[in-house]
Amino acid sequence: MIGQLLAAMIGTVAFSVLFGVPRKYYPYCGAIGAAGWGIYCAVANVAGQAEACLIATMVVIFLSRLTAVWKRCPVTVFLISGIFPLVPGAGVYWTTYYIVTNQLSLAMQTGYQAVKNAVAIVLGIVFIFELPQGLFLKLLGKRRA
Repeated sequence: MIGQLLAAMIGTVAFSVLFGVPRKYYPYCGAIGAAGWGIYCAVANVAGQAEACLIATMVVIFLSRLTAVWKRCPVTVFLISGIFPLVPGAGVYWTTYYIVTNQLSLAMQTGYQAVKNAVAIVLGIVFIFELPQGLFLKLLGKRRA
C-alpha cells in the first residue's frame, strides 16, 4: 500500500509539473493525490469502484478547496493534479482496445465501468463545490477578505 501511495504522490507531482503548477505547491498536490488514492483503495475493498471513486473524489476536492483557501490560490491548482490518480484512463484504453479487437462484450463491461467512474468524479466535484466558501474559511479560522 505504501508503494501505491508513493506512486500516486509522484504521479500527481509529475502531472503538476506538466500542468505548470508553481514549485511551492508540489508537496500539497502530491499529498492530496496520495490521500485520494489511499481513500480509493480503502473504499474499493469494501464497496464498488464507482463508490470508491465518488468518495475519493470528494476527499480530493475537499482537501483541494481547503488548501486553496489556506494558501490563497486558485483551487484548480490542487484539483486538477490531485484528481489525476482517480481518472479512469485505463478503463477508456481497454474499452478502445476491446472494440478494436472485436471483443464487444468486454468492451461494454470496461466502458460501462469507465463511464460510472467518470460520472462519480463529476458528482464528487459538484457535491463539494456546493459547500459554501465560508465553511473552508471557518475551518481554517480565517475571516473573509
